[in-house]
Order: sequence, then structure tokens, then C-alpha cells
Amino acid sequence: MEKEKLDRIKELAHKKKEIGLSDEELSEQKKLYDEYLAEIRASFGSILDNSVIKRPDGSVEKVKDRKKND
Repeated sequence: MEKEKLDRIKELAHKKKEIGLSDEELSEQKKLYDEYLAEIRASFGSILDNSVIKRPDGSVEKVKDRKKND
């Protein structure tokens, strides 16, 4: 996410705590939060897709493959 958007999220959070937000600002904040969370979820999914589980017997299983078996 671009630095400007992260700065705007912080700015709106501070303003909400201090004096409150208008309806327009609340909708902008929700939109920015949704976009931020979508990026976090995508990043976390990518991390899991590249992770492995190493069993005590020495076998290795990719988390991505394990998810398909469940």
C-alpha cells in the first residue's frame, strides 16, 4: 500500500479519536481499511503458500498441499 494511503489512515484515526469524523470521512476510512486488510490477507496467503511443515520423522509437507487434503 502506498505511503500516502497509510498516512491518510493514520490521519483519519487520529482525527476520529480527537474530534470525530464526518460521514464522508467515515466512508473514506472504511474504504482505506478494507483495501489495507485485503493486501494483508493476500500477503499472508502468499506466505502460507510458500511455507512447509517438517515432521519429526523428517518428512516435509507444503502447507498449500495440506490445505487441499482437508
